[in-house]
Amino acid sequence: MNYQCWAETFANMLEKDPFRPLLNVLELRGLLNDRIREEFRSGEEYWALERKLCRALTHKMEISIKDVMRAIHLKSFDYRVLNLLLYQLRGQEDDVLENNFNILRMFVKIYGPSTAPAMLAKYITDAEERYDNLLKTLDPQLSSKYQRRCEEATKEGGKVSGHPLGTWSIPPVIVNEDLYRSNCLNTE
Repeated sequence: MNYQCWAETFANMLEKDPFRPLLNVLELRGLLNDRIREEFRSGEEYWALERKLCRALTHKMEISIKDVMRAIHLKSFDYRVLNLLLYQLRGQEDDVLENNFNILRMFVKIYGPSTAPAMLAKYITDAEERYDNLLKTLDPQLSSKYQRRCEEATKEGGKVSGHPLGTWSIPPVIVNEDLYRSNCLNTE
């Protein structure tokens, strides 16, 4: 197979299934899970919406707020994939192995594995709303200085895009901690 034929085949494959090469590598390394697959589907949906919305802008066509809001929701799929991989690679599960406190572990126990991530997201959202309300009660100058310092700290921590105070990412839950510990001990 000559280079041009190979390049055309590869380009066609990427157009039809852009994440296939990465999915194959992740699967080969044992890093692919349903949550990552779901994020890649979000990525495909985002790219299609992005093309649709940008084409509509350049052709002076109507765009819907529903599409814009959906695109905003989907846009950071790549960060979510990287975050999910990071949790797998850096050992986020150490809290389970070492039996350390972890709010997600506690929520899994209270609400069950399927509801826990949504309840944690609700808890975080509620806490952020309370925080915003308290921030509004501060002297405006003090509030501004405090927010600026929080933004600086977020940048110092390596976050340079997205919300100025950082964003949350909830990792996949460990449904059966005993089985997880057993599997980890058996692979060492």
